[in-house]
Amino acid sequence: MNPTPLSQLPLQFSFLVDPPALSCQEGAYLPRLVSPTPVNGQHITAEVHKEVEIRVKAEATISSIQNIIMSGPTNITKHRTTNEEFVLKWTPTADDLGDHYSVCFAVEAAVGSSIYQSEMRCVVMDVKKEQIKATVTCTESIMKVEIDRSSFFGLNEDHLCLSDPTNTICNLRRHSNNTHLVAIIPLNACGTQIEEDDDYLIFKNEITSVDETPNELITRKHLVEARFYCQYQKRGNVTLGFTAHRKNVTVWEKGFGTFTYQFEFYSDNQFRTMISPNSYPLDYDIGERIYMQLDASDSVNNTEMFVESCRAAPYDNPNYHPTYSIIENGCKVDPTVQIHSSSNKRQFKFSMEAFKFIGLHDQVYISCTVMMCEAGNSNTRCSQGCTNSTWSSGHSNRWKREALIQSGKHFISQGPLRLKRSADARDVSVVNLNLNTAFIAGCLLAAVGMICGALVYKNKMSKVKYQPLPSDNN
Repeated sequence: MNPTPLSQLPLQFSFLVDPPALSCQEGAYLPRLVSPTPVNGQHITAEVHKEVEIRVKAEATISSIQNIIMSGPTNITKHRTTNEEFVLKWTPTADDLGDHYSVCFAVEAAVGSSIYQSEMRCVVMDVKKEQIKATVTCTESIMKVEIDRSSFFGLNEDHLCLSDPTNTICNLRRHSNNTHLVAIIPLNACGTQIEEDDDYLIFKNEITSVDETPNELITRKHLVEARFYCQYQKRGNVTLGFTAHRKNVTVWEKGFGTFTYQFEFYSDNQFRTMISPNSYPLDYDIGERIYMQLDASDSVNNTEMFVESCRAAPYDNPNYHPTYSIIENGCKVDPTVQIHSSSNKRQFKFSMEAFKFIGLHDQVYISCTVMMCEAGNSNTRCSQGCTNSTWSSGHSNRWKREALIQSGKHFISQGPLRLKRSADARDVSVVNLNLNTAFIAGCLLAAVGMICGALVYKNKMSKVKYQPLPSDNN
């Protein structure tokens, strides 16, 4: 048999053979794929004109994870996050409707010049038409999600919640209407998570269904999950000014009426001169003492405030990792913390020595979790003061039963603080990576397209992994 050659031009190529691994055990030299990496052969549903993502993570004890190699449909992209995950993203077009695309990938690791690869896995993307109608709008401080009720399987806001619904501003009933389920989520509240890659800060949250009887063996409610995110470009030439000072937090709760939290910095331990909001961001030397005061004003008499925890982070988001604990469960954790006395039960004064996070972050935000209680009642969390976490969790049910004697937990923050030498070393071509500069970028979106939003829908009862919903760039 003499087959007709494909070409008369000679084809030359070479192979580069890597040296053998000293151990074939996965997780040593050879990367081991771990959760949330999809299993081999998994089918993932993608919707037309909606971004779908595949998250891949690997670990190795000896080699260092370097890269991911992949094959897939046109325009598929890859990103690496600061959580050491690889994210593959793809948006199918109308021409892809009804088609099935294979996406194959393997993670590479290295020891010196030697390269080692994980097993190769392949998943199948099944392209379907739009199922969920939703819009995500990103601004400099919030994410707004609007989901058409007619496409959300008849679920209402009573059976749905955000990642952390404990704060009253996170209640889905606040903004929803007869036609749309609406969530307006601050970037630093409601369980919003923050993720980074080389180019973007990505803020994520989700709406999930809840069941009033979680211990039952069956349920007749739909189990659904709608994930959404906003991403902000980290670098750019931005000259617009901004105000860093955080506004007061006002909350209404049954039994406590309306109360307002204020978090401010002071110049010395007399707590008489509040630092002007126009002075933010505040500049400190490492080791210099920082004086802070939290105040609560309440429309109901005979109440007191309790500060359960305070933490520091390089961004104004309590879910950014790592965070540095200052106060936990009402107990001092940082060794430099001093709590200053106050005759006002709705006031908390404390101080600590300034520090910076190791690495590129030159700013620090201080955030605290606070609550209000009926003054003098020994059955409240406020009256218990400093406790260990085991004792606290064991008494949570009793506190819930007496909900009218104490409020829910509320998150307040202030900052940023900067090191003086970092504040002086300014680079006009690269913006410092804090939320405020991300917010500045948000103001310029219409011109330069620096923010985008997306929503991912997942039906927990099916094998669907990710289905993004459309976004509305703001």
